[in-house]
Amino acid sequence: MDSMNLREDSAARTRAALVDSGLRLAETLGLAGVSVNVLVAELGVSKGTFFHHFGTRANYLLALHREFHDRLQADIESAIANQPPGRDRLRTGSTAYLDACLRDRGVKALLLEARADPLIADEVTARNTLNAALIEPDFATLGWPHPSSAARLWVGLVAEAALLELQSAHEQPAVRETLWQFLTDRTRSGSSDGGNPDKTPQ
Repeated sequence: MDSMNLREDSAARTRAALVDSGLRLAETLGLAGVSVNVLVAELGVSKGTFFHHFGTRANYLLALHREFHDRLQADIESAIANQPPGRDRLRTGSTAYLDACLRDRGVKALLLEARADPLIADEVTARNTLNAALIEPDFATLGWPHPSSAARLWVGLVAEAALLELQSAHEQPAVRETLWQFLTDRTRSGSSDGGNPDKTPQ
């Protein structure tokens, strides 16, 4: 590996270490505590190094948001791998999301605090659009007449459920069962996972 590649590899490792450190510190310090001073002291690097990689604290928070949700997306995709679209896949993926948010609730809380920043707000919108596209086939299979709209609304419902669990710091069975009830009620009045009616509409 030549010197340029070595420098690039070292820079990538430093950037990744700064992001990993922020995700770890967020669990105990919250948004206000994850300062530039704390981060550089944690890793033993200079402030110049931090600003070289991120430019501003807002850009750093954006990097944290992306890394957290990339890992979250990987958890969801792993959970639903090889499952056909439908109610079971939707429930499995939603459960994986809720479990991951609860597991990393300090990070989730930090990112929620940061949502007022326009950079983060735009990223939230983009991520919600991506998540809705992932589950749209589930609603199409369930026979919803407007699967795209249903998917966007479901993303909001699950996000709200995650907030309720975040506030209590543990799983809320009643919240999750209420989520699944939305699917059950719709399926009973229309289609099952395979597109066949669960029962004949009255």
